[in-house]
Amino acid sequence: MKRIRNLTSVNSLLRPVAAPAINASLSLLHSSASTVASAAAIPETPSPELQPQLLSTLPPSRNALASAKLPALHARLNLHPNYPIQTLARALVDPSADKNPRFTNQNLTTLGNTLTGYYAAEYLMVTYPRLPTEVLYAAVSAYVGNKALASLGREWGIESAFEPTADVDAGLLQFSRLAPGVDPKAALHRDPHAGSTLEHAMANLVRSVFAGVYLHEGLSATKQFFRQHVLSRKLDVDKLFDFTQPTRELSRLCAREGFEPPVARLLAETGRHSRHPVFVVGVYSGSELMGEGHGGSLDEARIRAAVNALKGWYLYSPPEKDLPSKTEESRDAKFKPAYIDPGEVIV
Repeated sequence: MKRIRNLTSVNSLLRPVAAPAINASLSLLHSSASTVASAAAIPETPSPELQPQLLSTLPPSRNALASAKLPALHARLNLHPNYPIQTLARALVDPSADKNPRFTNQNLTTLGNTLTGYYAAEYLMVTYPRLPTEVLYAAVSAYVGNKALASLGREWGIESAFEPTADVDAGLLQFSRLAPGVDPKAALHRDPHAGSTLEHAMANLVRSVFAGVYLHEGLSATKQFFRQHVLSRKLDVDKLFDFTQPTRELSRLCAREGFEPPVARLLAETGRHSRHPVFVVGVYSGSELMGEGHGGSLDEARIRAAVNALKGWYLYSPPEKDLPSKTEESRDAKFKPAYIDPGEVIV
């Protein structure tokens, strides 16, 4: 399996993993030990001033190897032994838990967001080259959006801490929650350190795990990890369409492609004079059946037939699919360019 070279950018992402053996963290260890010693001297009935407070910097003395949750998560995800527990522990610390990016997953999230977005868009554009732009964006969000990745994180069995205090286990997701009544989108856009929602923090955690796989295991392992955990999920792309004028759009499509104008024909019917009639209508371009639909009226069946015809066009998938990212794994790999469609129909 190919490994990533020890580049400067990789070192900058993983440099903050603190351990007692690192000389640069001796002063932080000394201050953390003083904090623990002072906490042990608190009387049995502490005053409000001595109550536990949120830390501005997470204590590096909290050893990730002492957590039982981290090895369990590492095993559940079937990560390679080259993936250190310390990186997994850092992926669990949201920027809202600490303003110092050396102790959070801020950089890992940026890299993971780029990787997941690229792999999802690449797969969809090669598999469905005729997808309209809005449907493509919706499909990418359905694969790697906050809601989808947060659901994936919950399936991994990740639990969250109520507050990022010093006594929190390193295997829990740590983030500061937004105050009640605060708009999440506005708050996260304005200041990511002010607080976060559970969904946003969980999604960033998953992105950080993907970044860790890329940094420690390589590109091939990252693509395999993405296929196993993201592309393995079933996505009904046909349900993402929302046509406003399907019959008119179908006519424009036939005119652009040089097809004969579409004509709706009644194929079957039953109970025309009853309370619940059913009509089956087909849309033809010449002798070619483009789509078929049924409904309680002729207009409803005709519109459904036009919608199915448009979906059949936009959801075309070539028999041979070649992903361009394979050229990054090997210089000798040959890429067959994907099919390029003229684009969606503008009504």
